[in-house]
Amino acid sequence: MKNENANCFIKKQYKQTIKRKVFLISALILLLIGIIGFASTIGVIDFTIKEVYYVILNHFFPNSFEVNATAEKVVWGIRLPRICLGILAGIGLGIAGAVMQGILRNPLASPYTLGVSSGAGFGAAVAITLGAGFVGGEYLIIGNAFLGALMSSAFILILSSKKGTTPESMLLAGIALMYLFSASVALLQYFASDEAAKEVTFWLIGSLSYANWEKVISTAIVVTITTPFIMWKARDLNIIIAGDDTAKSLGLEVMRIRVVLMVLASLVTASIVCFTGTIGFIGLVAPHMTRMFIGGDNRFVFPVSALLGGVLLSVADMIAITVMKPIIIPIGIVTAFMGVPLFLYLIIRRKRDYW
Repeated sequence: MKNENANCFIKKQYKQTIKRKVFLISALILLLIGIIGFASTIGVIDFTIKEVYYVILNHFFPNSFEVNATAEKVVWGIRLPRICLGILAGIGLGIAGAVMQGILRNPLASPYTLGVSSGAGFGAAVAITLGAGFVGGEYLIIGNAFLGALMSSAFILILSSKKGTTPESMLLAGIALMYLFSASVALLQYFASDEAAKEVTFWLIGSLSYANWEKVISTAIVVTITTPFIMWKARDLNIIIAGDDTAKSLGLEVMRIRVVLMVLASLVTASIVCFTGTIGFIGLVAPHMTRMFIGGDNRFVFPVSALLGGVLLSVADMIAITVMKPIIIPIGIVTAFMGVPLFLYLIIRRKRDYW
């Protein structure tokens, strides 16, 4: 009888926990929808939230709403692409950071510390300073940045396939890559013209100023395709975190799962940083905050980290636009200022270890 009561109590507690997590996911989705409307009102020209939503709805239901021509041009043509790219970038970096931390079982892992973002920065710097790349024309910088990120990811993956390689050594290799690419970029800037060096610096800081619908759609396609596969492997990663031996005894191919997840996370990161430049701390802080709120179950860590990353980057972008209005600060600077104190606060206030 006591065992039955205990089992009922455990099941009840588990259901309540699941409900809280689902509620959190729903709340974050609604918050992002609200941010889209509110952020679209911010700028040199002020619009009401009503005007903003009329513009958005009019594109889905043509001629159903009375839309101001100026609002149409500014909101749909300029502000919404920037907001949507920021949300998608936050979502992608958030889930990529959660995946990398889960794979390496290390809270310091992120697209930045593993050298993926630095590889993209090096590729972009080569394109800007030397004009060399695998893709020409307007896609020179984007193509080089994408290949640079993939090159860094490939190195980590090759290292991970070596027998005896530990998650710690993979993280250290990523940090080494980060310093190598940073030194290479500094060397290119040293010999570059003043204009090229300034452009490289601006790109490395990270910005959403060049957002357009083409970039939004490209990023959305990659994030939409990769996210379901990442979610599909969340349960397997939960088992792997419990220990490689345990996972292998249950029939899981540990190395194969790690490689697949790392490839997907790297692809998401590469597709984002090639358009936005290097944006730090989102992939590091969002998974930390998520695990403090809901624990370490990756079935929920992945979606919450993604949504929280979108919220954090959207808030950072609103700050970047308003704090020195009409000057827009590069978003990478804002995320750094937000991320450092927030990250330190999370470390100091952490009451338990989720690893």
